[in-house]
Amino acid sequence: MRLVLASNNAKKLAELQQLLAGLPLALVTQGSLGIAEADEPHASFLENALAKARHAAAAAGGAAIADDSGLCVPALGGAPGVISAHYGGPVPVQPDREATRRLQDAANNALLLQRLQGVADRRARFVCTLVALRRADDPEPLVAVGRWHGQILDAPRGEGGFGYDPLMFIPGLGRTVAELTAGEKNACSHRALAAAALREALREAWLRG
Repeated sequence: MRLVLASNNAKKLAELQQLLAGLPLALVTQGSLGIAEADEPHASFLENALAKARHAAAAAGGAAIADDSGLCVPALGGAPGVISAHYGGPVPVQPDREATRRLQDAANNALLLQRLQGVADRRARFVCTLVALRRADDPEPLVAVGRWHGQILDAPRGEGGFGYDPLMFIPGLGRTVAELTAGEKNACSHRALAAAALREALREAWLRG
């Protein structure tokens, strides 16, 4: 079965291909089919993931999967939440996409630290919501959520990962996410947890003999 990923992110495609490996699914990006990205106007990860999956499924005429992810900090009322990727506001666009992303990451992290100054409660969690649809009007969307709990440090640590990874300390591992190897991160991340739950839902609802 072809499953259209409602994203043009090559890294996300590779990660989900690995996490869903072994299932009889051929994962392709919507961009490879000429499908534009959907708007994400909603206040929750679930609503945005569902909107993206429905958009891709309608345009592709078949099954689609979408994810919406971000960082939630209880002391900030759940912020950055669904605007995690652009929390720090717009940054100057660079000729290189990765350079723009690094500027955005730096702005996001700087604003997060500013708003947590003097705040004792540093608890935080990465959240990933995955939604899969057999078609745009599927009455039974498959939904899986993964949550990865940690604490926000006062300063970044580590060179790996991206986004808020250098600030997100995982007590059980004694390191920030940016200090983990890619393999360690993919074994216990919020996306890995959501993908594991989605695998079971896919087997039960779509792939059961």
